[in-house]
Amino acid sequence: MNISAKPASGLAIPFDHTRLDRLMDEAGIDVVVATSKHNVQYLLGGHRANFFDYMDATGVTRYLPVLVYPKGAPEKAAYIGHRLEKFQREVTPMWTPETQTNTAGSTDAMQKAVEHMRKAGISTKRIAVEFGFLPYDASKVLRGALPDADWVDALYVLERQRAKKSPDELKLLKIASEAVIDSMKAVIASHGPGTTKAEVVEALRREETNRGLTFEYCLITCGTSMNRAPSPQRWEQGDIMSIDSGGNYHGYIGDVCRMAIQGEPDAELIDLLGEIETMQRAAMKPVRAGVLGKEIYAAAEPVVLRSRHHNHIDFLAHGMGMVSHEGPRLAPRGPVPYPNEYADEPLEAGMVISVETTLLHPARGFIKLEDTVIVTDSGHEVYGEGARGWNKAGTAA
Repeated sequence: MNISAKPASGLAIPFDHTRLDRLMDEAGIDVVVATSKHNVQYLLGGHRANFFDYMDATGVTRYLPVLVYPKGAPEKAAYIGHRLEKFQREVTPMWTPETQTNTAGSTDAMQKAVEHMRKAGISTKRIAVEFGFLPYDASKVLRGALPDADWVDALYVLERQRAKKSPDELKLLKIASEAVIDSMKAVIASHGPGTTKAEVVEALRREETNRGLTFEYCLITCGTSMNRAPSPQRWEQGDIMSIDSGGNYHGYIGDVCRMAIQGEPDAELIDLLGEIETMQRAAMKPVRAGVLGKEIYAAAEPVVLRSRHHNHIDFLAHGMGMVSHEGPRLAPRGPVPYPNEYADEPLEAGMVISVETTLLHPARGFIKLEDTVIVTDSGHEVYGEGARGWNKAGTAA
């Protein structure tokens, strides 16, 4: 992360702006107009409007943060935020030389961004906007003001920017991952037979919240059912359970999956989970800086195919960070297919990969492990290593 440069605001730029400048130059982009809460948070170094953290709708419009970043000219960057953000700004100023916290909705926010680009003399020949995060009314304002501009999706350049995590970002991911694991262990240990799936999820929400996380989701199965939604289904003696949860810590997601059981696992269950663990470790083994992304799949697939259960196994490796399933994206096939432009590119130190192996066993149920793997220069590190076996329920009772 390059935080040495200081624009007119006098505050250090909180991300590697030279990397972003290079990525923009390679894509022929003159200016990025970011409007998603996660990318604005990244580019501002952590700021997120607390009033709109959960809901974007307000009155007859919606909240729309707008960050303007011109290639090679951070001194002309601007942040346009809602009027209620002025209080946060007073506590923690933004680095952007031009910062306005005086908008009420989506169209006035974009209009102020347009006015700033004109006033600052920013080139708008080729503009990158977030197609999936730009509401129609704000898009009309932008396109109406700049009818001759060439438009591209900012998703790819901003995703590549975020793919290589800084040490500070990795600290947040580690805290999130370990807190999710600790939350799962506490919930499993404190719930005995007869607990419902919905009760487990609610308990997990409380545990994650008490550890400083924002609870995002829990995909949960019980017994032989493959249904992953919270429900009144009871977790009875002998039933297995998969708990796959994401907890957010200051914008970064800890996403892991672990297994639990009411009672003692039999030999077959021990072998099945051990097989999943072997596949996980095989996929992780080649991970290090400089290795092509596709080597993760190349290492995992032979192990999967050797299993007599291979027709019931899903393997997936994907990027993780501020967004679940962000870059590096590695495979165009499998349970969640993506464009796989990262597959033939070398992994970089600081990239984060979620490795997950799922066995949908027709008789024993849903068995899965998911791990967060950090690429390092010498190899890799796994965040949240604990609780990898059969975690026995109700042990704290």
